[in-house]
Amino acid sequence: MARGKIQMKRIENPVHRQVTFCKRRTGLLKKAKELSVLCDAEIGVFIFSSHGKFYELATKGTMQGLIERYMKCNPLGAQTEQPRDKQALDLKGEISLLKHKIDGLQKGLRFISGGGTGAMTLDELNDLEKHLEVCVYQIRSTKMDIMFQEIELLKNKERILKAANEHLQEKIDEQYGINNPMQQVLTDSQYPLWTNIQCPLTISNEIYQF
Repeated sequence: MARGKIQMKRIENPVHRQVTFCKRRTGLLKKAKELSVLCDAEIGVFIFSSHGKFYELATKGTMQGLIERYMKCNPLGAQTEQPRDKQALDLKGEISLLKHKIDGLQKGLRFISGGGTGAMTLDELNDLEKHLEVCVYQIRSTKMDIMFQEIELLKNKERILKAANEHLQEKIDEQYGINNPMQQVLTDSQYPLWTNIQCPLTISNEIYQF
């Protein structure tokens, strides 16, 4: 049966979306490695998940070496290289943004532990809510994976026990077969021979005279 065409759109279910991401990511990295081995190519891959997690792959050497080689081979990339002063400003802005996020997360932890909402703004509460939703989705996905693994283990144990039970039943049938004297005794005890039981004689009503 031919496989149906998958419609290319965002998966709404967060658990299914996370499972699909893991499967497709693994397949993409595997294909990149195979292409590098088969064609002697140097491949670099960057992946950012929807939760902000970063994945990278450099088939030969390091990712920094591939980036430097890319900057040398790409004139547009070399022209758009920013001055060091601007890069320093961007780094300071990024550091400030990270500090702001860290402060928000620390406030969120205090709020969760019962510290109250007086020190948090509405935007910080919205950010905390989003982080909690992501954590809940990750926990549920991990729980489902563990449950599926436990179900598979129980199914394997059931198959093993069933096979062992069938093997023991065959051994019992071979040891206590119908032609075995013990089986004949058991059969006789279950189905007694009523023909061996003698019915009591009735006494005649005839009167004998002496």
